Amino acid sequence: MKINRTFFLLLAGAWMLTACNGTPTAATNTAERLTSIDEDNFNFIVANDLGRNGYYDQKPIAEEMGELAEEIDIEFVAAAGDIHHFEGVASVNDPLWMTNYELIYSHPELMLDWYPILGNHEYRGNTQAVLDYGDVSRRWVMPDRYYTKSFEVGDSSTLRVVWIDTTPLIDKYHKESEESYRDVASQDIDEQLRWIDSTLQQADETWKIVIGHHPVYAETGKDEEERLNLQERLDPILRKYGVDMYICGHIHNFQHLRVPGSDIDYVVNTSGSLSRKVSPIEGTVFCSPATGFSVVSASDDTLTLYMLDKERHVLHTVERTRD
Repeated sequence: MKINRTFFLLLAGAWMLTACNGTPTAATNTAERLTSIDEDNFNFIVANDLGRNGYYDQKPIAEEMGELAEEIDIEFVAAAGDIHHFEGVASVNDPLWMTNYELIYSHPELMLDWYPILGNHEYRGNTQAVLDYGDVSRRWVMPDRYYTKSFEVGDSSTLRVVWIDTTPLIDKYHKESEESYRDVASQDIDEQLRWIDSTLQQADETWKIVIGHHPVYAETGKDEEERLNLQERLDPILRKYGVDMYICGHIHNFQHLRVPGSDIDYVVNTSGSLSRKVSPIEGTVFCSPATGFSVVSASDDTLTLYMLDKERHVLHTVERTRD
């Protein structure tokens, strides 16, 4: 596998100083809107850190997601955690399911499979209700706290997506489990890590993507223990089995990082409602404080992730090609 670095030269210099600090500049607004992708590609949306009852940028972004799905063939939505701020949900009948999800992502083209994972905010409520919501909504497909699925891509390729549950892999949530994250204590760290290892070991697909809520590498003011725990526990598994992209949320901004010794593209997908400032660090290829969502597009020869702002401008592209 080799990485197409053309976009480094085109984007890194122009965007690093303008998009990584404060609000997006005028240069952001000159980017082209994503309106088409090769019709033979396999495409899906990544959205996370959503639940603001439609406020801030949540509703406009939801509309852009639906309109894009009208224009290109979207197979599913990967919801990378924190669908519900701030205390999760109490049950499958919690009104937040309507105000955070059903009434917001109501575009007809978004009535397709959503593959979610739990974020730290879901763990502040009833996590079992998040899993059980699939019994209420036919588009909510969550067979377990972590799971995997393989997809046919193009004429001769396949895509393996592995959804994982990162909150229990981080020590701080276990320390706070009695007070704030009650379901964390009952989760077995080693059992999930063994499952991730076994799943990736058996994965022989052309492309391999792992989706979790927390970042392995990122610029953030959040507790460093979060990244250190995942760098120690998760990252060695990702590297061992040649994962192409690790995609997460949690930080509420866009980041793309490459780190020494790893061939993985580490992607932080921004918030679909309310974002935060971001600055470049060692390994940063691109970052932006814009709200929005991402689209992943796979073909026989390329795997591409488009970072899109709330008006669907393409801020950055992560592309991998086959030898």
